[in-house]
Amino acid sequence: QVQLEESGGGLVQAGGSLKLTCVASESIFSISSMRWFRQGAGEQRELVASVRTGGATNYADSVKGRFTISRDNAKNTVHLQMSSLKPEDTGVYYCAAYRPGMPYYWGQGTQVTVSS
Repeated sequence: QVQLEESGGGLVQAGGSLKLTCVASESIFSISSMRWFRQGAGEQRELVASVRTGGATNYADSVKGRFTISRDNAKNTVHLQMSSLKPEDTGVYYCAAYRPGMPYYWGQGTQVTVSS
């Protein structure tokens, strides 16, 4: 069972940047898609960005052009570089590992707070 640990969250002013890191307990080479989700207070968890094994990426419309997801299979690491942050980006950010036909593996989450 893959264990995921996120870090890099914090408090930042609007317009600022943060880089989130997710470290897996085992190789992510065979994990077809690594994903970042976020959940604001009182809101449903939403998919923010994903990156496939081969490097193909997808982003929610709300973060396109501002966030960049990347994965380093050799280091079992996934990053989410966030720039031009907005107050509406506030929430708990979760790293997730997706394999077809299997439930997600989740990290414990890291809080991102963007002040206006």
